Formats: sequence, structure tokens, C-alpha cells
Amino acid sequence: MSSTRHAPRWLWLFLAVGLCRLVGEAPAAERPPVLGIAHIAFQVSDLAKARAFYGELLGYDEPFQIFKEDGSPALTYFKVNDRQYIEIFPGLPPDREDRLLRIALETVDVEAMRVFLKEKGVKVPDQVNAGRDGNRNLIVTDPDGHRVEFVQYMPGSLHTRARGRSMSAQRISERILHVGVSVADLAAADRFYKDVLGFSEIWRGGATEGVTNWINMKVPDGTDYVEYMLHREKPDRQRLGSMHHVALLVPDIQAALETLRRRVAAGAPATLRSPQVGRNNRWQLNLFDPDGSRAELMEPFTVR
Repeated sequence: MSSTRHAPRWLWLFLAVGLCRLVGEAPAAERPPVLGIAHIAFQVSDLAKARAFYGELLGYDEPFQIFKEDGSPALTYFKVNDRQYIEIFPGLPPDREDRLLRIALETVDVEAMRVFLKEKGVKVPDQVNAGRDGNRNLIVTDPDGHRVEFVQYMPGSLHTRARGRSMSAQRISERILHVGVSVADLAAADRFYKDVLGFSEIWRGGATEGVTNWINMKVPDGTDYVEYMLHREKPDRQRLGSMHHVALLVPDIQAALETLRRRVAAGAPATLRSPQVGRNNRWQLNLFDPDGSRAELMEPFTVR
């Protein structure tokens, strides 16, 4: 007599569900790792002035550029480290208030990310893009309209060939700690960054006690983070320049300040402000490029 004749009901149900999945139901796509901040991209009105700021003042090398068909620069790359860059695009229109073009997150499989995001209801292109720098990328839009790029560094790309090179000893910082984006709808931002992408909150604070203006959201597979810059009213041009920022980690804010003072005295363009202790209890120093985009220097440890 067959032993399956008296199999328990739950076993038959288990086998039936498994058969249905095998025949007509594909497994849910898994999110590939999100390793950290790959770059932030700003548009500028004067490339020479931007080079003076990011190159001479902040001390970053330009390992490569991308050119248009007429030979003029389409964008240039300032290298922070082997995995992080600041991308600068010329051609900022005089009437454009927002200078942020996009933020970029590094992943190990951009096609898997495209499939995953599509399954989660995020609007994605039909296929990933092969960038002129040799990497594969995918660009989507977050709930506040910011372009979010996912980058997969590929063998033979400009970035890969530059590994171990073009990291000047003059760099004011060796790491992008976070990037800041404006957020009008916290719940909508969380649905994208937290629920879909797996970011997690690590800190929140505000300009005054009891008010939340900023929320730090850590990438799921690293220690970099995206900072929500919360707002209710539409930000003006000056405020957008402060909200949309790159935060650069420095071990000693006083040493960084003295370096910047020497470079300003030698002709590098900047108006230096006094360092301050932020609401997160860390020393910070804010700089603004010639078009008003903010670069924030921050120490890694809280003030005792």
C-alpha cells in the first residue's frame, strides 16, 4: 500500500503550492547590493572657475573627461577615491535654479537592479545604458524628481583603468561621506529609499530642538548615506544650492581650514566661513562653488 495515501493534508497543500510556483510563478527578484555613493553631478556656468574650485581649492585631480562631437567638454571627473567622483557638467543656463544633475549609487549588477526596481513598480528604462566612460548605468527618478543613477564599474572602463592613480596628495578629503537631496514628502522618499532600496535611518535632527530638518539614510551595503533635506515651501536658488550638497570627510577640521586658507591666499576662489559644530555634534565647514553648490567638510567623530 502506498505511503502517500495517508499523507497529511498540509503536505498535499505544500506540494500543490510548490507545483504552482514551479509552473506559473517566477521567483521574486532580489535587490542587488547598493554599496555606496559613486558620485554626485553638478552643472556649472563656467568650467574654468569650477576647475579652480574643485581642482585648485579642494585639490582633486581630473583623470579623464568626456567630449562632445565638436571637441568641447561634455563633462569632467574630479576623483575623490577609486570608487567616488564629483562630476561637473558645463553649460548651466542662467535661469536654471537647481545645479544638481543627479546622485549616483554603486551596485554590482545594474541589470539585476533594473529588473528589481521594475518589479517594485519603479519606472525604469527598457534596458541599461552603456556609458561613454565604459561603465553600465541605469537612471531612475526619485519621488522628488531627482535623477538617481545606479553605476556598475566595468573592466576596462575609464574608472577601472584609473584605479590607484590620480589621487593627489593635495586632496582636502579622501571620501564622500554623504550627498544631500531636497525632500518635500518624507513618506514618499521613504517608500523609495527605505522600502524599495533598503536604506536605513541612522540620525535625524533640526535647526532647533524638537524640529526635524535632516534625516540621514545609510545605504544597505556600506556606510555612506543620503541626507534628506526636508522642506515645506519650494526652496529658492540659494537654498537649493545648500540643500543639494556633497559632504567630504576630513580627519581634522582645523588642519583642513589652514590648508584652505593657504590656497585662497595663493589665488584659489572661495569665501571661507568659520567652522561650526553642527546639530550632529561634529565640526563642519561649508564651502560653495562659484555657482553656489555646497561642499561640506565634516569630521568623523562627535565633539567631546
